[in-house]
Amino acid sequence: MPCAQHTSQPNCCFALLQVFVVLALLAAVCAEPPAPNSRYLPSSSGGGGNGGSNGYSRGGPGGWTILYEPELHLGAHVLVPDLAGWRRETLPELLNVPYFSVRPDWVAEVLSPSTQRNDRVLKLPIYREHGVGHVWLVDPMAQTLEIYRLQPDGYLLTSAFGGDCTVRAEPFAAIELDLSALWQR
Repeated sequence: MPCAQHTSQPNCCFALLQVFVVLALLAAVCAEPPAPNSRYLPSSSGGGGNGGSNGYSRGGPGGWTILYEPELHLGAHVLVPDLAGWRRETLPELLNVPYFSVRPDWVAEVLSPSTQRNDRVLKLPIYREHGVGHVWLVDPMAQTLEIYRLQPDGYLLTSAFGGDCTVRAEPFAAIELDLSALWQR
């Protein structure tokens, strides 16, 4: 059922972060970096010094580091996606650095009227040029999630979802994502 109210871009981005916190707790998808002042998505809400169990550091099924608004230096380009994720194989260790020059394996851009042109027209070709394997475009106003996979000829729209449904979306197809959490009412 469509939502009468629409959320703003920052609220949707934080909702997406909250969804990944839950996914991390359930499926060890995200990792907690060791750097105390890095902006990141924590993998656990547990206390203690080790941050709880996660797939990144303990060999579990996850093996992802997901960061909120990381600064990316891809060649001559400086980009700040809403979310970016690196597989353990791509980024074996997360250092306390001001920016990342290692391309992420996945990015998510939360579209708004003021950013959607840049996200689609300017950023997508740069992500393609540097080999970002998956791009998600989240549109909170339209309540849609578009999933793009990098192919030799460019990005292929592999899935598009909308409304309040539960989906399995590349590259996290092993877990279910409840889209209604993104369209906070």
